[in-house]
Amino acid sequence: MDNILHGLMVLIILLGVSSPIIVVGVIYYLRKRLEHTQIMAAIEKGTPLSDLIPPPPPKPKPTGPVWIKYVSTGIMLIIIGIGFTFFDPMRNPGALVFAVLCGVGAGLLIRGLLHRKYYLKNGISAENNSTEKKKSA
Repeated sequence: MDNILHGLMVLIILLGVSSPIIVVGVIYYLRKRLEHTQIMAAIEKGTPLSDLIPPPPPKPKPTGPVWIKYVSTGIMLIIIGIGFTFFDPMRNPGALVFAVLCGVGAGLLIRGLLHRKYYLKNGISAENNSTEKKKSA
């Protein structure tokens, strides 16, 4: 009797944890079904398909230098990777994931530094061109 009670408790806990996922799935399914019926009704009326589905919005362009994002993410991943690699990776295979994070962080750091070099090189030349234009005007 005790095993049945524990089994029911586990079932209730699993249903409680998975219920938000089920609700989101049902809402998504109903939304897609409604969208499909609306599209089918519009096609039956003769509306072209290009008017029914709007194009995706354009992606916003980055306003600042991108190299800062690469460098900061790379440093963060290196710190996390080094911190968790001290757990014995031979006994804990999950610690190898953090060693991989450290490698990815190093790659992002190098990419950020290369982008910085290119950004500074082009930024200085753009400033020189703008001052030359001002002097000649």
